[in-house]
Amino acid sequence: MMTTNFSARLIGHIVLHSLFWIAVYFFYTYFLGYGSNNISYVNLFSLYLMPITVGIGYFFYFYLIPTYNTAQKQGYFLLYTLYTFVVSFFLIIISIFFGLIFSSNLLKENVIPLTKGVIFIIFGVYFVLVITIILGMIVQNYTANFKTEELKRRYLETKLQLKEQELRFLKMQIHPHFLFNTLNTLYGFALKKAEETPEMILKLSNLLDYILYQVEKPSVLLTDEVTHIENYIALEKMRFQKGLQMHITKNIANKNLCVAPMLLLPFVENAFKHGRQINNVLHIHISIESRDENIAFTIKNNAKKTKKEGNGIGLENIRKRLIMHYQNKHTLAIKRDENTFEVKLKINCNYA
Repeated sequence: MMTTNFSARLIGHIVLHSLFWIAVYFFYTYFLGYGSNNISYVNLFSLYLMPITVGIGYFFYFYLIPTYNTAQKQGYFLLYTLYTFVVSFFLIIISIFFGLIFSSNLLKENVIPLTKGVIFIIFGVYFVLVITIILGMIVQNYTANFKTEELKRRYLETKLQLKEQELRFLKMQIHPHFLFNTLNTLYGFALKKAEETPEMILKLSNLLDYILYQVEKPSVLLTDEVTHIENYIALEKMRFQKGLQMHITKNIANKNLCVAPMLLLPFVENAFKHGRQINNVLHIHISIESRDENIAFTIKNNAKKTKKEGNGIGLENIRKRLIMHYQNKHTLAIKRDENTFEVKLKINCNYA
């Protein structure tokens, strides 16, 4: 496929260049022979001008323009252009001389062979060369812009691939982190042979389906994320029994609003994992609201301030995912005092 494309482009270039030089040849014949009846002489003489025109034209097109027509080498380009025009002047004179000599056998009596003098012939050649230089600059500018756009495209593709790989890695971190906590809870119930164990296994099964399969999707319905938050809370209620006081406020106006999977659930998990019971009770307040394309999520729990503080892998993971999914479209505020830990997250999902 690549060979075919290259061959097609090469043939296209050859055809365009051939048409250009054919047009130059006819320009010479028209320019030099306008008003002359000696067509054979004009055609042959024009042919002698073509080698020097093509040679100097391609010298500019393939060497001077690509090498020196840059902002950093503009001075060199002008200098070498001047040198080339000086040298080409003598080469053009030689071409005219040979053209006059080798076309002399076609001279006819009482017929003007050429209607232009030497000065005008030189002017005509330089006119063609200036056109060639201008076209070369246009082609070089187009090629440079095309290469720049191609590099930008490849850069963005590479950046997107790296982003996808990082997101995949961040999602992989969620699985063991989340499973470790939920399985510990189930283990405790199994030891006690509690009646709630089957129900707990069913809820855990639903959660496992969510974190193992749904998390691979780019987005899920906010209502699904909230449902699985409620399942997780139900599991923790079985573990904490009377030692948990939950307060949940939901106001989801837009039922079709989507969010990155497992984005809110880790906040709830952290509240249970790092929350501290005060008077043998863990208090957690959760508020989830959505309006139009905006989501406002708040969670607040008891927490005793310790000397060594850290947000852990969970919150750090969420920070990175928020930046990657909702860069400049979210605000995350974490407030910690002596007895409470509070997270406020606002997301605009319009550009997720």
